[in-house]
Amino acid sequence: MARRPHYHVYVVELSDRVWNLARFRRANPGYQLGKPFVYVGMTGLDPDVRFDKHKAGIQSNRYVLEYGLRLVPALYERYNPMPYEAAREMEVELGIMLRKAGFGVWQA
Repeated sequence: MARRPHYHVYVVELSDRVWNLARFRRANPGYQLGKPFVYVGMTGLDPDVRFDKHKAGIQSNRYVLEYGLRLVPALYERYNPMPYEAAREMEVELGIMLRKAGFGVWQA
């Protein structure tokens, strides 16, 4: 029996202090002043559990560990859950969509 889709994309709001990092600024040349800074990821876990692991330093992205504030479900909930390949593709697409909207985006 096939498993039900259980992968998720998620978006974490990052502190505006992340803009002080040259690497983050270089990755976001189209950033529009006043828009949020976010990290976009995908996981086989519930996004709340994944965020807690990031903040605990478990398989954490440095930007989420140091600058992560909260999940932003309004930006990702409608897509979840989904199969693995769909989540991999949606992680990239969501990052592209948010950058086009002027967000500062980081993806692993």
